[in-house]
Amino acid sequence: MEAHRILVVDDEVKMRRLLEMSLKNMGHEVAQAADGEEAMACFAEAPFDLVMTDLKMPRMDGMQLLKTLRERGEEVPVIVLTAFGSIETAVEAMKLGAADYIIRPFEMETVELAVTRALAMGAVQRENRFLRDEVAKGWGEFIGRSPKMRQLYELIQQVAPARSSVLIVGETGTGKELVARAIHQASGRGGLFVPINCAAIPAELLESELFGHQKGAFTGAHRDRMGKFELANGGTLFLDEITEMPLALQAKLLRVLQEGNVERLGAQRAVKVDLRIVAATNRDPQQAVAEGAMRQDLFFRLNVVRVDVPPLRERREDIPSLAGHFLQKYSGELGRPAPELSEATMQSLLAYPWPGNVRELENLMERAAVLCRGKTIEPQLLPQDITHAAAPPAPAVSAGGIAEFDSLTLVGHVESLEKQLISAALERCADNKSAASRLLGVSERTLWYKIKKYGL
Repeated sequence: MEAHRILVVDDEVKMRRLLEMSLKNMGHEVAQAADGEEAMACFAEAPFDLVMTDLKMPRMDGMQLLKTLRERGEEVPVIVLTAFGSIETAVEAMKLGAADYIIRPFEMETVELAVTRALAMGAVQRENRFLRDEVAKGWGEFIGRSPKMRQLYELIQQVAPARSSVLIVGETGTGKELVARAIHQASGRGGLFVPINCAAIPAELLESELFGHQKGAFTGAHRDRMGKFELANGGTLFLDEITEMPLALQAKLLRVLQEGNVERLGAQRAVKVDLRIVAATNRDPQQAVAEGAMRQDLFFRLNVVRVDVPPLRERREDIPSLAGHFLQKYSGELGRPAPELSEATMQSLLAYPWPGNVRELENLMERAAVLCRGKTIEPQLLPQDITHAAAPPAPAVSAGGIAEFDSLTLVGHVESLEKQLISAALERCADNKSAASRLLGVSERTLWYKIKKYGL
Protein backbone atom coordinates (compact mmCIF):
# COMPACT_ATOMS: atom_id res chain seq x y z
CA MET A 1 0.00 0.00 0.00
CA GLU A 2 1.25 3.47 -0.88
CA ALA A 3 2.02 5.62 2.18
CA HIS A 4 0.03 8.85 2.58
CA ARG A 5 0.13 11.78 5.00
CA ILE A 6 -2.98 11.86 7.18
CA LEU A 7 -3.98 14.52 9.72
CA VAL A 8 -6.06 13.35 12.74
CA VAL A 9 -8.00 16.17 14.45
CA ASP A 10 -9.69 15.41 17.80
CA ASP A 11 -9.72 17.06 21.22
CA GLU A 12 -9.49 13.65 22.92
CA VAL A 13 -5.88 12.49 23.26
CA LYS A 14 -6.84 8.80 23.55
CA MET A 15 -8.87 8.92 20.33
CA ARG A 16 -6.03 10.62 18.44
CA ARG A 17 -3.56 7.98 19.61
CA LEU A 18 -5.93 5.13 18.78
CA LEU A 19 -6.43 6.40 15.23
CA GLU A 20 -2.71 7.11 14.87
CA MET A 21 -1.83 3.50 15.76
CA SER A 22 -4.39 2.11 13.34
CA LEU A 23 -3.31 4.37 10.47
CA LYS A 24 0.38 3.69 11.05
CA ASN A 25 -0.36 -0.04 10.95
CA MET A 26 -1.80 0.63 7.48
CA GLY A 27 1.57 2.15 6.52
CA HIS A 28 0.61 5.82 6.60
CA GLU A 29 2.37 8.84 8.12
CA VAL A 30 0.20 10.53 10.76
CA ALA A 31 0.11 14.02 12.30
CA GLN A 32 -2.16 15.13 15.15
CA ALA A 33 -4.09 18.30 16.04
CA ALA A 34 -6.33 19.00 19.06
CA ASP A 35 -8.75 21.28 17.18
CA GLY A 36 -9.39 23.06 13.90
CA GLU A 37 -7.00 25.91 14.57
CA GLU A 38 -4.11 23.51 15.21
CA ALA A 39 -5.11 21.64 12.08
CA MET A 40 -4.87 24.79 9.94
CA ALA A 41 -1.44 25.48 11.46
CA CYS A 42 -0.37 21.99 10.38
CA PHE A 43 -1.53 22.74 6.82
CA ALA A 44 0.64 25.86 6.82
CA GLU A 45 3.70 23.63 7.32
CA ALA A 46 3.01 20.77 4.88
CA PRO A 47 0.24 19.30 2.70
CA PHE A 48 -1.87 16.26 3.64
CA ASP A 49 -3.59 13.56 1.60
CA LEU A 50 -6.48 13.07 4.05
CA VAL A 51 -8.02 14.71 7.14
CA MET A 52 -9.95 12.80 9.82
CA THR A 53 -11.74 15.20 12.16
CA ASP A 54 -14.13 15.09 15.09
CA LEU A 55 -17.15 17.38 14.83
CA LYS A 56 -17.40 18.77 18.35
CA MET A 57 -14.17 20.48 19.44
CA PRO A 58 -13.23 23.76 21.21
CA ARG A 59 -12.10 26.91 19.34
CA MET A 60 -12.71 25.60 15.78
CA ASP A 61 -14.99 22.56 15.40
CA GLY A 62 -15.02 20.01 12.61
CA MET A 63 -17.66 21.77 10.51
CA GLN A 64 -15.80 25.08 10.65
CA LEU A 65 -12.55 23.30 9.79
CA LEU A 66 -14.20 21.73 6.75
CA LYS A 67 -15.59 25.12 5.66
CA THR A 68 -12.21 26.83 6.13
CA LEU A 69 -10.38 24.19 4.10
CA ARG A 70 -12.82 24.55 1.20
CA GLU A 71 -12.73 28.36 1.35
CA ARG A 72 -8.95 28.20 1.04
CA GLY A 73 -9.25 25.98 -2.01
CA GLU A 74 -7.97 22.86 -0.25
CA GLU A 75 -9.56 19.87 -1.96
CA VAL A 76 -8.12 17.29 0.44
CA PRO A 77 -10.63 14.51 1.33
CA VAL A 78 -12.14 14.87 4.82
CA ILE A 79 -13.66 12.08 6.95
CA VAL A 80 -15.90 13.30 9.76
CA LEU A 81 -16.03 11.43 13.09
CA THR A 82 -19.01 12.07 15.32
CA ALA A 83 -20.80 10.65 18.33
CA PHE A 84 -23.77 12.79 17.36
CA GLY A 85 -24.76 10.50 14.54
CA SER A 86 -27.89 12.13 13.29
CA ILE A 87 -28.61 11.92 9.60
CA GLU A 88 -28.93 15.72 9.47
CA THR A 89 -25.37 16.26 10.76
CA ALA A 90 -23.92 13.74 8.32
CA VAL A 91 -25.82 15.24 5.39
CA GLU A 92 -24.62 18.75 6.26
CA ALA A 93 -21.00 17.55 6.39
CA MET A 94 -21.35 15.79 3.04
CA LYS A 95 -22.86 18.91 1.47
CA LEU A 96 -19.82 20.87 2.59
CA GLY A 97 -17.60 18.39 0.76
CA ALA A 98 -16.80 15.66 3.30
CA ALA A 99 -15.72 12.42 1.63
CA ASP A 100 -17.29 10.17 4.29
CA TYR A 101 -18.48 10.07 7.90
CA ILE A 102 -18.03 7.56 10.71
CA ILE A 103 -20.36 7.33 13.70
CA ARG A 104 -18.92 6.51 17.12
CA PRO A 105 -18.43 3.92 18.49
CA PHE A 106 -16.80 2.25 15.48
CA GLU A 107 -14.74 -0.80 14.57
CA MET A 108 -11.21 -0.33 13.21
CA GLU A 109 -12.21 -2.23 10.07
CA THR A 110 -14.73 0.54 9.39
CA VAL A 111 -12.00 3.17 9.73
CA GLU A 112 -9.64 1.29 7.40
CA LEU A 113 -12.32 0.91 4.72
CA ALA A 114 -13.31 4.59 4.94
CA VAL A 115 -9.67 5.71 4.75
CA THR A 116 -8.97 3.50 1.71
CA ARG A 117 -12.08 4.82 -0.10
CA ALA A 118 -11.31 8.47 0.69
CA LEU A 119 -7.67 8.23 -0.45
CA ALA A 120 -8.74 6.55 -3.69
CA MET A 121 -11.35 9.30 -4.22
CA GLY A 122 -8.73 12.00 -3.66
CA ALA A 123 -6.37 10.43 -6.19
CA VAL A 124 -9.13 10.21 -8.80
CA GLN A 125 -10.13 13.85 -8.22
CA ARG A 126 -6.52 15.03 -8.68
CA GLU A 127 -6.15 13.02 -11.87
CA ASN A 128 -9.48 14.28 -13.22
CA ARG A 129 -8.49 17.90 -12.62
CA PHE A 130 -5.20 17.35 -14.41
CA LEU A 131 -6.64 15.30 -17.27
CA ARG A 132 -9.28 17.93 -17.99
CA ASP A 133 -6.40 20.19 -19.00
CA GLU A 134 -4.57 17.43 -20.88
CA VAL A 135 -7.41 15.70 -22.70
CA ALA A 136 -7.57 18.25 -25.52
CA LYS A 137 -3.95 17.48 -26.41
CA GLY A 138 -4.59 13.82 -27.12
CA TRP A 139 -2.05 11.10 -26.65
CA GLY A 140 -1.22 10.82 -30.32
CA GLU A 141 0.33 7.91 -32.21
CA PHE A 142 3.59 7.42 -34.01
CA ILE A 143 3.40 7.47 -37.79
CA GLY A 144 6.19 6.15 -39.97
CA ARG A 145 7.90 2.87 -40.70
CA SER A 146 11.28 4.13 -41.90
CA PRO A 147 14.37 2.30 -40.58
CA LYS A 148 15.20 5.16 -38.20
CA MET A 149 11.69 5.13 -36.74
CA ARG A 150 11.78 1.36 -36.33
CA GLN A 151 14.99 1.75 -34.35
CA LEU A 152 13.29 4.41 -32.22
CA TYR A 153 10.30 2.14 -31.48
CA GLU A 154 12.60 -0.68 -30.43
CA LEU A 155 14.60 1.60 -28.12
CA ILE A 156 11.40 2.90 -26.49
CA GLN A 157 10.30 -0.66 -25.73
CA GLN A 158 13.68 -1.43 -24.18
CA VAL A 159 13.81 1.74 -22.10
CA ALA A 160 10.21 1.92 -20.87
CA PRO A 161 10.15 -0.81 -18.16
CA ALA A 162 13.27 0.52 -16.39
CA ARG A 163 13.17 3.20 -13.69
CA SER A 164 16.21 4.99 -15.13
CA SER A 165 16.11 8.65 -16.15
CA VAL A 166 15.91 9.31 -19.89
CA LEU A 167 17.30 12.19 -21.94
CA ILE A 168 15.56 12.74 -25.29
CA VAL A 169 17.53 14.75 -27.86
CA GLY A 170 16.04 16.06 -31.08
CA GLU A 171 15.34 19.16 -33.12
CA THR A 172 12.27 21.30 -32.52
CA GLY A 173 9.13 19.69 -33.95
CA THR A 174 10.46 16.11 -34.13
CA GLY A 175 8.05 14.78 -31.50
CA LYS A 176 10.11 14.57 -28.31
CA GLU A 177 7.04 14.80 -26.09
CA LEU A 178 5.38 12.03 -28.09
CA VAL A 179 8.42 9.84 -27.38
CA ALA A 180 8.22 10.71 -23.68
CA ARG A 181 4.51 9.83 -23.55
CA ALA A 182 5.20 6.52 -25.30
CA ILE A 183 7.90 5.68 -22.73
CA HIS A 184 5.44 6.44 -19.91
CA GLN A 185 2.61 4.43 -21.46
CA ALA A 186 4.84 1.40 -21.99
CA SER A 187 6.39 1.68 -18.51
CA GLY A 188 3.41 0.31 -16.61
CA ARG A 189 3.61 3.16 -14.08
CA GLY A 190 0.12 3.87 -12.81
CA GLY A 191 0.54 7.59 -12.15
CA LEU A 192 0.16 10.57 -14.43
CA PHE A 193 2.33 11.78 -17.29
CA VAL A 194 3.01 15.43 -16.38
CA PRO A 195 4.74 17.63 -19.01
CA ILE A 196 6.29 21.03 -18.40
CA ASN A 197 8.23 23.23 -20.83
CA CYS A 198 11.14 24.86 -19.00
CA ALA A 199 11.59 27.49 -21.75
CA ALA A 200 7.94 28.57 -21.80
CA ILE A 201 7.71 29.58 -18.13
CA PRO A 202 9.55 32.61 -16.72
CA ALA A 203 12.49 31.61 -14.53
CA GLU A 204 10.99 33.23 -11.43
CA LEU A 205 7.81 31.13 -11.76
CA LEU A 206 9.33 27.82 -12.84
CA GLU A 207 10.42 26.80 -9.34
CA SER A 208 6.89 27.29 -7.99
CA GLU A 209 5.46 25.29 -10.92
CA LEU A 210 7.76 22.37 -10.17
CA PHE A 211 7.84 22.35 -6.38
CA GLY A 212 4.50 23.95 -5.53
CA HIS A 213 4.07 26.44 -2.71
CA GLN A 214 2.34 27.07 0.58
CA LYS A 215 -0.08 29.94 1.07
CA GLY A 216 1.86 33.14 1.77
CA ALA A 217 5.18 31.78 0.48
CA PHE A 218 5.48 34.85 -1.78
CA THR A 219 3.40 37.76 -3.02
CA GLY A 220 0.40 36.38 -4.87
CA ALA A 221 0.48 32.93 -3.21
CA HIS A 222 -3.09 33.14 -1.92
CA ARG A 223 -3.55 29.38 -1.52
CA ASP A 224 -1.56 26.17 -1.28
CA ARG A 225 -0.62 24.70 -4.63
CA MET A 226 0.69 21.26 -5.53
CA GLY A 227 3.74 21.30 -7.81
CA LYS A 228 4.43 19.12 -10.83
CA PHE A 229 6.76 16.85 -8.83
CA GLU A 230 3.96 15.86 -6.46
CA LEU A 231 1.40 15.65 -9.27
CA ALA A 232 3.66 13.17 -11.10
CA ASN A 233 4.11 10.99 -7.98
CA GLY A 234 3.81 7.39 -9.14
CA GLY A 235 4.13 8.47 -12.77
CA THR A 236 6.44 10.39 -15.09
CA LEU A 237 7.54 14.04 -15.11
CA PHE A 238 8.58 15.27 -18.55
CA LEU A 239 10.94 18.28 -18.49
CA ASP A 240 11.05 19.71 -22.00
CA GLU A 241 13.86 22.12 -22.98
CA ILE A 242 15.84 21.17 -19.86
CA THR A 243 18.86 23.23 -20.97
CA GLU A 244 16.72 26.40 -20.60
CA MET A 245 16.21 25.75 -16.87
CA PRO A 246 18.14 28.20 -14.66
CA LEU A 247 21.31 26.70 -13.16
CA ALA A 248 20.18 27.34 -9.58
CA LEU A 249 17.00 25.37 -10.23
CA GLN A 250 19.00 22.61 -11.95
CA ALA A 251 20.81 22.11 -8.64
CA LYS A 252 17.48 21.64 -6.84
CA LEU A 253 16.32 19.21 -9.52
CA LEU A 254 19.49 17.21 -9.02
CA ARG A 255 18.74 16.96 -5.31
CA VAL A 256 15.23 15.64 -6.03
CA LEU A 257 16.73 13.01 -8.33
CA GLN A 258 19.23 11.96 -5.67
CA GLU A 259 17.01 12.00 -2.58
CA GLY A 260 13.46 11.56 -3.88
CA ASN A 261 12.18 14.38 -1.64
CA VAL A 262 10.29 17.55 -2.63
CA GLU A 263 9.73 20.59 -0.44
CA ARG A 264 7.12 23.16 -1.43
CA LEU A 265 8.13 26.82 -1.34
CA GLY A 266 7.38 28.09 2.15
CA ALA A 267 6.90 24.59 3.62
CA GLN A 268 8.76 23.27 6.64
CA ARG A 269 8.76 19.62 5.62
CA ALA A 270 9.72 17.61 2.55
CA VAL A 271 7.40 15.13 0.85
CA LYS A 272 8.62 11.77 -0.47
CA VAL A 273 7.91 11.21 -4.16
CA ASP A 274 8.31 8.23 -6.47
CA LEU A 275 8.51 9.46 -10.03
CA ARG A 276 10.49 8.97 -13.20
CA ILE A 277 12.18 11.95 -14.84
CA VAL A 278 12.27 12.14 -18.63
CA ALA A 279 13.99 15.26 -19.95
CA ALA A 280 14.37 16.61 -23.47
CA THR A 281 16.39 19.23 -25.33
CA ASN A 282 16.75 20.49 -28.89
CA ARG A 283 20.41 21.35 -28.23
CA ASP A 284 23.51 19.20 -28.08
CA PRO A 285 23.52 18.54 -24.30
CA GLN A 286 27.29 18.17 -24.09
CA GLN A 287 27.73 21.48 -25.88
CA ALA A 288 25.22 23.01 -23.44
CA VAL A 289 27.41 21.74 -20.58
CA ALA A 290 30.51 23.22 -22.21
CA GLU A 291 28.73 26.57 -22.64
CA GLY A 292 27.60 26.60 -19.02
CA ALA A 293 23.89 26.25 -19.83
CA MET A 294 23.60 22.85 -18.14
CA ARG A 295 25.20 21.44 -15.02
CA GLN A 296 27.53 18.56 -15.80
CA ASP A 297 26.38 16.53 -12.77
CA LEU A 298 22.74 16.91 -13.85
CA PHE A 299 23.65 15.86 -17.39
CA PHE A 300 25.27 12.67 -16.08
CA ARG A 301 22.25 11.99 -13.86
CA LEU A 302 19.73 12.42 -16.70
CA ASN A 303 21.79 10.86 -19.47
CA VAL A 304 21.44 7.31 -18.12
CA VAL A 305 19.60 6.43 -21.32
CA ARG A 306 19.75 8.77 -24.32
CA VAL A 307 17.08 8.66 -27.03
CA ASP A 308 17.79 10.52 -30.28
CA VAL A 309 14.72 11.48 -32.33
CA PRO A 310 15.51 11.73 -36.06
CA PRO A 311 14.63 14.95 -37.94
CA LEU A 312 12.09 14.66 -40.74
CA ARG A 313 14.71 15.24 -43.46
CA GLU A 314 16.40 12.00 -42.36
CA ARG A 315 13.22 9.96 -42.78
CA ARG A 316 11.68 11.45 -45.91
CA GLU A 317 9.99 8.13 -46.77
CA ASP A 318 7.57 8.83 -43.90
CA ILE A 319 6.41 12.17 -45.39
CA PRO A 320 3.59 10.71 -47.57
CA SER A 321 1.99 8.83 -44.66
CA LEU A 322 2.41 11.79 -42.29
CA ALA A 323 0.94 14.25 -44.80
CA GLY A 324 -1.98 11.93 -45.49
CA HIS A 325 -2.68 11.52 -41.78
CA PHE A 326 -2.74 15.26 -41.13
CA LEU A 327 -4.95 15.93 -44.16
CA GLN A 328 -7.44 13.34 -42.91
CA LYS A 329 -7.37 14.88 -39.44
CA TYR A 330 -7.96 18.50 -40.42
CA SER A 331 -10.35 17.78 -43.30
CA GLY A 332 -12.43 15.75 -40.85
CA GLU A 333 -12.54 18.70 -38.46
CA LEU A 334 -13.80 20.85 -41.35
CA GLY A 335 -16.41 18.27 -42.29
CA ARG A 336 -14.90 17.67 -45.72
CA PRO A 337 -13.43 14.65 -47.50
CA ALA A 338 -9.65 14.73 -47.45
CA PRO A 339 -8.09 15.97 -50.73
CA GLU A 340 -5.21 14.16 -52.40
CA LEU A 341 -1.70 15.50 -52.98
CA SER A 342 -0.72 15.88 -56.61
CA GLU A 343 2.54 14.32 -57.76
CA ALA A 344 4.15 17.75 -58.14
CA THR A 345 3.05 18.73 -54.62
CA MET A 346 4.47 15.53 -53.18
CA GLN A 347 7.78 16.12 -54.96
CA SER A 348 7.96 19.57 -53.35
CA LEU A 349 7.28 18.10 -49.92
CA LEU A 350 9.96 15.44 -50.39
CA ALA A 351 12.55 18.00 -51.56
CA TYR A 352 11.98 20.54 -48.80
CA PRO A 353 14.46 20.38 -45.84
CA TRP A 354 11.76 20.84 -43.11
CA PRO A 355 13.58 22.95 -40.49
CA GLY A 356 10.41 22.76 -38.36
CA ASN A 357 10.17 18.98 -38.82
CA VAL A 358 6.87 17.14 -38.29
CA ARG A 359 5.23 20.13 -36.59
CA GLU A 360 5.92 22.28 -39.66
CA LEU A 361 4.47 19.59 -41.93
CA GLU A 362 1.35 19.34 -39.76
CA ASN A 363 0.83 23.12 -39.85
CA LEU A 364 1.24 23.11 -43.63
CA MET A 365 -1.32 20.30 -44.10
CA GLU A 366 -3.79 22.14 -41.87
CA ARG A 367 -3.34 25.23 -44.07
CA ALA A 368 -3.79 23.18 -47.22
CA ALA A 369 -6.95 21.52 -45.89
CA VAL A 370 -8.45 24.94 -45.12
CA LEU A 371 -7.54 26.53 -48.48
CA CYS A 372 -8.22 23.59 -50.81
CA ARG A 373 -11.53 23.84 -52.67
CA GLY A 374 -11.10 20.90 -54.99
CA LYS A 375 -10.14 17.25 -54.70
CA THR A 376 -6.41 17.75 -55.22
CA ILE A 377 -3.81 19.93 -53.55
CA GLU A 378 -1.63 21.53 -56.21
CA PRO A 379 1.72 23.29 -55.60
CA GLN A 380 0.01 26.67 -55.93
CA LEU A 381 -1.45 26.16 -52.44
CA LEU A 382 2.00 25.78 -50.91
CA PRO A 383 4.28 28.63 -49.76
CA GLN A 384 6.96 29.53 -52.32
CA ASP A 385 9.87 28.48 -50.11
CA ILE A 386 8.49 24.94 -50.10
CA THR A 387 7.78 24.76 -53.81
CA HIS A 388 11.25 26.12 -54.59
CA ALA A 389 12.83 23.94 -51.88
CA ALA A 390 15.61 26.47 -51.48
CA ALA A 391 16.75 28.66 -48.64
CA PRO A 392 16.33 32.41 -48.98
CA PRO A 393 19.53 34.26 -49.86
CA ALA A 394 21.54 35.42 -46.86
CA PRO A 395 21.28 39.16 -46.34
CA ALA A 396 24.41 40.98 -47.40
CA VAL A 397 25.63 44.54 -47.16
CA SER A 398 27.35 45.68 -50.34
CA ALA A 399 29.79 48.58 -50.66
CA GLY A 400 26.98 50.57 -52.21
CA GLY A 401 24.72 49.61 -49.34
CA ILE A 402 27.26 50.81 -46.80
CA ALA A 403 27.42 54.18 -48.55
CA GLU A 404 23.69 54.54 -47.99
CA PHE A 405 24.07 54.38 -44.16
CA ASP A 406 24.31 57.67 -42.30
CA SER A 407 26.83 56.14 -39.91
CA LEU A 408 29.56 53.53 -40.21
CA THR A 409 29.33 52.42 -36.54
CA LEU A 410 29.87 48.70 -36.06
CA VAL A 411 26.99 48.40 -33.58
CA GLY A 412 24.52 49.92 -36.01
CA HIS A 413 25.54 47.63 -38.87
CA VAL A 414 25.53 44.51 -36.65
CA GLU A 415 22.05 45.30 -35.34
CA SER A 416 20.79 45.97 -38.87
CA LEU A 417 22.19 42.67 -40.12
CA GLU A 418 20.84 40.83 -37.07
CA LYS A 419 17.38 42.26 -37.69
CA GLN A 420 17.50 41.16 -41.35
CA LEU A 421 18.61 37.65 -40.40
CA ILE A 422 15.84 37.28 -37.83
CA SER A 423 13.24 38.56 -40.31
CA ALA A 424 14.47 36.12 -42.95
CA ALA A 425 14.38 33.20 -40.50
CA LEU A 426 10.85 34.04 -39.35
CA GLU A 427 9.68 34.26 -42.96
CA ARG A 428 11.40 30.99 -43.83
CA CYS A 429 9.79 29.23 -40.88
CA ALA A 430 6.30 30.68 -41.40
CA ASP A 431 6.64 32.73 -38.18
CA ASN A 432 7.30 29.57 -36.14
CA LYS A 433 9.50 30.92 -33.34
CA SER A 434 10.84 27.51 -32.27
CA ALA A 435 11.90 26.60 -35.82
CA ALA A 436 13.37 30.07 -36.41
CA SER A 437 15.43 29.93 -33.21
CA ARG A 438 16.78 26.54 -34.29
CA LEU A 439 17.64 27.91 -37.74
CA LEU A 440 19.47 30.87 -36.17
CA GLY A 441 21.28 28.71 -33.62
CA VAL A 442 19.93 30.58 -30.56
CA SER A 443 17.51 29.68 -27.77
CA GLU A 444 13.84 30.51 -28.19
CA ARG A 445 14.07 32.84 -25.21
CA THR A 446 16.88 34.79 -26.92
CA LEU A 447 14.85 35.04 -30.13
CA TRP A 448 11.83 36.44 -28.27
CA TYR A 449 14.09 39.05 -26.67
CA LYS A 450 15.47 40.10 -30.07
CA ILE A 451 11.99 40.27 -31.60
CA LYS A 452 10.89 42.59 -28.82
CA LYS A 453 14.10 44.62 -29.05
CA TYR A 454 13.73 45.29 -32.78
CA GLY A 455 9.93 45.58 -32.75
CA LEU A 456 9.47 42.75 -35.24
